[in-house]
Amino acid sequence: MADRSSRHDRNTTYRRRVGERDIELYKPRAIPLSIVATRHKVAGHDRLDAIAQRYFSDPFQYWRIADANPSDAPEELLEPGRELDIPEPD
Repeated sequence: MADRSSRHDRNTTYRRRVGERDIELYKPRAIPLSIVATRHKVAGHDRLDAIAQRYFSDPFQYWRIADANPSDAPEELLEPGRELDIPEPD
């Protein structure tokens, strides 16, 4: 069963031949602009999954926070003192 909250939900896929087998790949998706509901100031103990649980009641929605806060490296999102944009829940 597909995860309807997945960032890949409703994305089209394509197959690529690798060696002797086909693999399914997702086409790159456009990141939608989210309406910022609130801002979260990162503390030293924060994790994206815990922040997602707090705001979305689902730790697997961490990718929505990452999408709303582009950075060069994921660890930059959790620098203490950084303010993260938290998008509106769906």
